[in-house]
Amino acid sequence: MDIVVKGRKTEVPERFRKHVAEKLKLEKIQKLDGKVISLDVEVSKEPNPRQADRCDRVEITLRSRGPVIRAEAAASDPYAALDLAAEKLEARLRRQHDKRFSRRGARRIPAAEVADHVPGVATLNGNGLVPTPEEEPEEAVPTKKIGSLEVQGDSPIVVREKTHVAAPMTLDQALYEMELVGHDFYLFVDSETKEPSVVYRRHAYDYGVIHLRTDTMVTQAHAPEAGGALGG
Repeated sequence: MDIVVKGRKTEVPERFRKHVAEKLKLEKIQKLDGKVISLDVEVSKEPNPRQADRCDRVEITLRSRGPVIRAEAAASDPYAALDLAAEKLEARLRRQHDKRFSRRGARRIPAAEVADHVPGVATLNGNGLVPTPEEEPEEAVPTKKIGSLEVQGDSPIVVREKTHVAAPMTLDQALYEMELVGHDFYLFVDSETKEPSVVYRRHAYDYGVIHLRTDTMVTQAHAPEAGGALGG
């Protein structure tokens, strides 16, 4: 099997062809895949001067009796691009080789060893049976602090807290501040009610405002100790 080197809209110097033969060692490739049929290397050049750092591209295509494996890379010169593409090709060849090897080396696993090889499988007790819920040991669930929240186990929740010092302002001033920062909403303390409020943009120059008012009855109904007080 020979390595075919060709250029797409560019000339390939003889020096580069020799470098390809030295870089892509056929013995090593055939050791990882003994059914290789052909190995093609295509070199192309990007004429756009804005992509000078990636102007040279090398694509390696390996065809065998199995799936086609391709690796490509771009760099400021063809030699660097070839090195990067060759590394990718070797990594993919090794992955394919290890996959075939693991399939061939598959064997039956004794029941006592299943838990060591298959994650999430039910374990057996000393009598060779699946333990009952009473027999299963309780695993401690890790707890972590996310902002002011306490979350158990792995959680995708992300909480970022920010505290701003703000002087009370009128509704007109809040609208002005919202336009100034270019946001679609603005949180402020109303100078008349001294309560937190939010102005928000509806469309064009149509705005809305939400006021929050403290209600002692609502606060008592949601208090943690309220449930215990009603238990008698």
